[in-house]
Amino acid sequence: MKYVIAFVRFWYDFIVGDDWRVAAAVVVAIGLTAILTDAGVAAWWVLPVAVVATLFASLRRATS
Repeated sequence: MKYVIAFVRFWYDFIVGDDWRVAAAVVVAIGLTAILTDAGVAAWWVLPVAVVATLFASLRRATS
């Protein structure tokens, strides 16, 4: 059981890291891309916009 807990903690730290908001934004952006693609919309633009917006928000929080 100790190894399972260590494995889960590693992946949590690797994915979430220092800011859970960035990880949540990535999950939301991928989900939105999947939903739009399933609806037949060309959704190539969602991830680049999400990256820029998430980076801006993260830097804004870090500098204030």
